Amino acid sequence: MHTSQLTLSHVTKRYPGHTVLDQVSFTLKPGEKAGLIGDNGSGKSTLLRLMAGQERPDNGEVTVTAAGGIGYLPQTIPLPPTATVQDAVDLALADLRALEGELRRAEQALGDGEDPAALAAYTALLGRYEARGGYGADHRVDIALHHLGLPALCRERRLGTLSGGERSRIALAGVLAGRPELLLLDEPTNDLDDQAVRWLETQLRAHRGTVLAVTHDRVFLERLTTTVLEVEAGKVTRYGDGYTGYRTAKAAERHRRLQEYEEWRSELARNERLAAGQAARLDTIPRKAPLANFGHGGFRARGRAHGAMARIRSARERVERLTANPVAPPPDPLAFTARMRTAGDIAGGNKTASVEIPAVQLSDVRVGDRLHLDSLTLDRSGRLLVTGPNGAGKTTLLKLLAGELRPDGGSVRVPGRVGHLRQDETPWPPDLTVAEAFALGRVGSADEHADDLLALGLFRPAQLRLRMGELSYGQRRRVELARLVSEPVDVLLLDEPTNHLSPALVEELEEALTGYSGAIVLVTHDRALRTRFQGRHLELPETAEIRVG
Repeated sequence: MHTSQLTLSHVTKRYPGHTVLDQVSFTLKPGEKAGLIGDNGSGKSTLLRLMAGQERPDNGEVTVTAAGGIGYLPQTIPLPPTATVQDAVDLALADLRALEGELRRAEQALGDGEDPAALAAYTALLGRYEARGGYGADHRVDIALHHLGLPALCRERRLGTLSGGERSRIALAGVLAGRPELLLLDEPTNDLDDQAVRWLETQLRAHRGTVLAVTHDRVFLERLTTTVLEVEAGKVTRYGDGYTGYRTAKAAERHRRLQEYEEWRSELARNERLAAGQAARLDTIPRKAPLANFGHGGFRARGRAHGAMARIRSARERVERLTANPVAPPPDPLAFTARMRTAGDIAGGNKTASVEIPAVQLSDVRVGDRLHLDSLTLDRSGRLLVTGPNGAGKTTLLKLLAGELRPDGGSVRVPGRVGHLRQDETPWPPDLTVAEAFALGRVGSADEHADDLLALGLFRPAQLRLRMGELSYGQRRRVELARLVSEPVDVLLLDEPTNHLSPALVEELEEALTGYSGAIVLVTHDRALRTRFQGRHLELPETAEIRVG
């Protein structure tokens, strides 16, 4: 029987100079499986910390009750590098370990077993512990570690010898092994391969309690969630019917906004025409009637003028009200553009030449022991998906194509203009505003480019004044994406383009890629993006021969 309760009522959370959550209210029903989505830095992790009791709201109430325990997975484990794997497991199982301690103390208090109250207390604790499967928790940790790609991991190993992804998987294994009634998971699919994610999805679907997971993984949302909570501009909006219902609702919302904008624009134009037309008619009415007609005829002339003036005044007042309260159109869809240059263009010769040359040509390329590629050719509208394990050379290949890295041997030819969305951060000067970063290196001032940036819908007007050093990683990535879509390029190099972007923006990015006419080289772990990709496939294994399909 599900008894957990999770309710936020008018919750506000502020950090210095910034309100993250503003009067947020929602409830999760017992047994509900919900996805928490939004842009990087929007407040998703803050919400989870509030529910887990790691932080307190500035205003409002957070009510979380779960007789069967709470399991909280943060993005990073709050332990030093000298801590062990066992320390991380114990931290993930903290509430179960606490229950175990209570049980041991109650057992000691039994004495000779003649105290009915002590016996009842022990029996109740034992029932709770057994309901959580407490005696088998450590065995379940080992099973989970096996499925998460860390089999036979020594419990005495120091965390400092492990990668961040490995530490996260240890914490996830511990949280799941504790079988808590309420699971609060912050990006649980990060650093998991496809097989591990499928195992996790199976575990969570079978979970009999409540699940709230922060995630950017659209396939995970589709397969698991019954409810989607979206965090945007300090507010939380609830969508039913899982991720499909969320997408349907967002499409309807865009249609409604477009309709409201068109109605506002039509009404404004109608009143402007009305005011102008009545003014023109008024000019045809004599301003003063002859004295001989200062009777019945004069009265009629004045009446017509008076009526026209009233209609003009009414139309102008309506124009003023509409202008003072404009309806903003929905943002323009993202769209990548290509210049489609020919061989003649690039050679500087005959501008009418129509001979196509490849967008990418590589021959016998070597970069240390990181990459060896015999040959690769991609035409000017080609699509190439690059996959392989970490360290196989995917990012190295993109840097070669972008001209940011020289090969130790072989030739790299990319004659057109390249747009490169990097996985690692661009080192922006921290004092640049968003508007200045967008306009950097372009003709004209930041103010002259502001309208183009706002039309993309990636930033709100007030955010254009924020400094790059104040932004989250996801917000800085939006600046890079905005620059990429606002100038034509011949080749798009995309290294994990969906990282730290909201699912809604990822859907829009995917549509933009579909409509792009240039060449694309894509590196991604996004399962939905890989599944829908249409083009060639380049696999970069660590030891085997490279295969291009």
